[in-house]
Amino acid sequence: MALAQAPGSGLQWVELTVFILLFLVVSVMGFVASRWRAAASLDHLDEWGLGGRKFGSWITWFLVGGDLYTAYTFVAVPALVFGAGALGFYALPYTVILYPIVFLPALRMWSVSRSRGYVTPADFVRGRYGSPTLALLIAITGIVATMPYIALQLVGLEAVLRTMGLNGGGIAGHLPLLIAFLVLALYTYQSGLRAPALIAFVKDGLIYIVILVAVFYLPSKLGGWSHIFDTSAQALSQPNPNTGKPKGSILLTGTNQLQYITLALGSALALFLYPHSLTGVLASRGRNVIKRNMIALPAYSLLLGLLALLGYVALTAGVKPITNAATGNADSNTVVPVLFDTQFPSWFAGIAFAAIGIGALVPAAIMSIAAANLWTRNIYKEYLKRDATPSQEAKQAKIASLVVKFGAVAFILFIDPQFSIDLQLIGGVLILQTLPAVAIALYTRWFHRIGLIAGWAVGMAWGIAMLYSIPNPNTKRAHFGGSALPLKDLSIFGWHPFPGSMVQIYPGFVALIANLVVAVIVTVIARSLKIFNGTDDTEGTDYHADEHDKDLRPIGAAH
Repeated sequence: MALAQAPGSGLQWVELTVFILLFLVVSVMGFVASRWRAAASLDHLDEWGLGGRKFGSWITWFLVGGDLYTAYTFVAVPALVFGAGALGFYALPYTVILYPIVFLPALRMWSVSRSRGYVTPADFVRGRYGSPTLALLIAITGIVATMPYIALQLVGLEAVLRTMGLNGGGIAGHLPLLIAFLVLALYTYQSGLRAPALIAFVKDGLIYIVILVAVFYLPSKLGGWSHIFDTSAQALSQPNPNTGKPKGSILLTGTNQLQYITLALGSALALFLYPHSLTGVLASRGRNVIKRNMIALPAYSLLLGLLALLGYVALTAGVKPITNAATGNADSNTVVPVLFDTQFPSWFAGIAFAAIGIGALVPAAIMSIAAANLWTRNIYKEYLKRDATPSQEAKQAKIASLVVKFGAVAFILFIDPQFSIDLQLIGGVLILQTLPAVAIALYTRWFHRIGLIAGWAVGMAWGIAMLYSIPNPNTKRAHFGGSALPLKDLSIFGWHPFPGSMVQIYPGFVALIANLVVAVIVTVIARSLKIFNGTDDTEGTDYHADEHDKDLRPIGAAH
């Protein structure tokens, strides 16, 4: 059984053929999805943007799993383990603690959204506080945080295309990527959320097969896990030529343990604040569907843990990242694709690449739909056309989803992909600042809306400032060099509470604490001055509504 040619030796025709065939299959599924479980018309956000709000347990499991565990996750997590060691495993505990944390809030969000016809988290904030301004800030934050996330799916897809020999620069070099995203844009425009929901079955099935084969086949080929860990420890202990320090470690060190904890916790708190994550929840049929999924989704975390180990497998296999022909820099995201390319038979490498490639299309579709819903409901309808009909909303969302996708493509075509990675780093910190207004508001309205706006502004500004101050000696970048802030550099109006400390922390977590402190202080002041806190359109019973309640708002009703 012939193995694939070495990466960079020209087009890998067998891999490319298998990849194209599977891509064509899911493209057909994307167009057919418009008739799958469809209502009489898709001209309503409930139908186009939320799949009719009637997805059952299996569909939701594949949809949410396909949304949260993206192509970029599948190439970036093992790439981080490949480059830094144990720190890359932060993705595992964060996806484990995520589900117990969001179990109850997700139920309340589904219930109040189903009762009131909310499509986005900003809809909920608008209804909870009667504040178009606060809702606008939440919507803008969601869109800004989502855009680079979509671009990163392209980064993951490009890593696969590059490994198969499609590694050119300029428009021509990006042509396969453009074709893939054009097809994605067309079937998402036609089918809405039903397209990624149906395709997610194929994507997740392929991913499970590929990863399970990889974690059993590759170690047996490379001398077993004991040899892999020993070799990886030696490779990571080698000095980095740019810093003179070890490249990484297979165990956490005294300086990065706090960062590991806060990064995992902060990421867990942030993930379901992303609008695309909530889209999968709101598309569910009922509370029991969400309960089952919060219990079953950790199966993906097991898969992610196995996937992360492939970073060590790549170290043992002597993988060298492919150089990006457009930038001249090594593309670390090609680590796993190159591993598959050199170690698997060509036909199976093609299946693996298709799994990653399709893994880019599913979340990109959901993210673009979520961003389009935010634009349509919380900016277009709120500020530009208050009397928009449900049909006009749906048409506006379809157009917005196209704009979002091609905006993400423009990121890749005209800007260094590293900029998308930087923006995604910022996006994670930004979306975390919506936690008080979205998640805490599900339980209490104690915070004043002015306090929430003030806390949001402080958290955003300080979070970006901290990220800006972080250098990366490995890439010789002076700013936005990562998410590890040494405590010695933590400054509060010029005061350094931890002088000389090299212990690192996640800036988003620090920014969230500042956000909450400011929100509390301003709330106390606003309450003492008896400043009006808006009107709450929700009722206590809204947060416990379920699918069989008789007085539920009809799906597809005007908002």
